[in-house]
Amino acid sequence: MWTYHPDLLARPVPRYTSYPTAAQFTDSVGAAEMGQRLDALAPDTPISLYVHIPYCHDICWYCGCNTGAANKAQRLTAYVEALEREVALIAARLNGRGRVTRIAFGGGSPNSLPLVDFIRLMQQLLRCFDAHHAELSVELDPRRLDADWIDAMAAMGVDRVNLGVQTFSPHVQTRIGRIQPLDMVERAVARLDKAGVATGFDLMYGLPGQSMDDLSATLDATIRLAPARIALFGYAHMPRLLPRQRRIDASDLPDVAQRFAMAAMGHDALTQAGYRAIGFDHFARPDDGMALSAAQGRLRRNFQGFTDDPAQILIGMGASAISQFPDLIVQNAKQAGPWRTAIEAGQLATTRGLIRTAQDQRRGRIIEALLCQGEVHLDAGDPRPDLDRFEQRGLVERSGNRLLLTPEALPYARSIAACFDAYLEPVETRFSHAV
Repeated sequence: MWTYHPDLLARPVPRYTSYPTAAQFTDSVGAAEMGQRLDALAPDTPISLYVHIPYCHDICWYCGCNTGAANKAQRLTAYVEALEREVALIAARLNGRGRVTRIAFGGGSPNSLPLVDFIRLMQQLLRCFDAHHAELSVELDPRRLDADWIDAMAAMGVDRVNLGVQTFSPHVQTRIGRIQPLDMVERAVARLDKAGVATGFDLMYGLPGQSMDDLSATLDATIRLAPARIALFGYAHMPRLLPRQRRIDASDLPDVAQRFAMAAMGHDALTQAGYRAIGFDHFARPDDGMALSAAQGRLRRNFQGFTDDPAQILIGMGASAISQFPDLIVQNAKQAGPWRTAIEAGQLATTRGLIRTAQDQRRGRIIEALLCQGEVHLDAGDPRPDLDRFEQRGLVERSGNRLLLTPEALPYARSIAACFDAYLEPVETRFSHAV
């Protein structure tokens, strides 16, 4: 069991799916820089594609994603048509350069689209990028997942689907606006297993009204269903930035000490069940690619969280999608209307971002290594912040240029990594709890 040091978790910190984070994006960087990187791409460069579907049939109150209601067929059709144009636009700009190795659909909920439209998008991607051998993954809402969708996933060669589960406790589901019976997920997993499609679960702790027993029951059910991967996220309550969260009663939320205990219990339950801990909030079966990547020191972190994807270039398509290059991070227009207007005019829809300086890249390498490998070798010229308060608690060990996080440091990894963040304010309001 981890030791709780509240003073080390007092400051909110980023999740560091990039460095610098999206909080540093400006509108002075955008389509021109994106176009330059696409034009300069070397012929055989590995590329990952991310396709964002910003719609859900049911909007959950806890959700921090950029998503809106899928309540108008015309809206969905227009979005899909614009996505097809963006795929063609990016592919034409690359003109055969680059090699697509992975395609991920996220959201929102990709299965908020009519199945025929999803198939159209997949065919467009495979055709325009010659991506028939790419690894495919799709995020799915179990509440809208029927047999036709599952059979289509298998027929299209989807390797993995990720199911938004969050919790199996009915009274907690009521408090977050997501009613999703256990037997619904059980049926989906059984059919996906039969179809040969691997599954992952997203779970949450720190939810309103959630007790340790609630989390334990969810973990027990998850272990029984045996998904290949599990993400156990702490709920981030930020109603100032996310108005839908105002429907959640803040007085009903577990405090930081309770959240810490939940994270610790989740770690213990899942690792004792045979899952390997991946970073601070992911778990994978030992034979899964992510676990193997972690064991071999190849684990990375990008906008999709911890990943075994080795590609250094990620191209995002769709409203609000983020693209990442070694020296550039950019984001498409957040709202579907402006994004669609740019695409229909034959223009890249990128509107904001940042250029990663050499110092940014240096600090980003350190932060990623600490979060993914739990250690880093500091080079001459690397920043060396004061880590005494962590070292004195037995969370950090230093030997020459080697900085090592001890096993006890796992829940503090983001706080330790944040010491290398040159942009973080002394008093932060933009980010969530570190655990």
